[in-house]
Amino acid sequence: MYSHIWKKYLPIVRILMKKSNTEEQVLALNRVDFERAGTGRKAGYKFIIEFTDGKVGNVISGSDLAMHLAQVILEDQGAKEILSDNNYEVSLNTKFQLTIKNIPK
Repeated sequence: MYSHIWKKYLPIVRILMKKSNTEEQVLALNRVDFERAGTGRKAGYKFIIEFTDGKVGNVISGSDLAMHLAQVILEDQGAKEILSDNNYEVSLNTKFQLTIKNIPK
């Protein structure tokens, strides 16, 4: 449902993951993309994904938006290489700001 949207943002997300080594990165997303794609209003558009040792380290099954983002990231070879170097926290707030934090191992 949301995978095609996340794939559009993936190149930027990869760049921000690399840049997050020095400071937290924030990406403003287009709210309309997500509102058109699904039923997010009911479930909410807020989530946190913890990537630990190249895998999702927390429960995200309550959010289709989070599950699809995690799937897109984990299926991308470039992103997987970035994840192998560090741990990350990727979160979305209600203002459609995707925040990427590098959590040193």
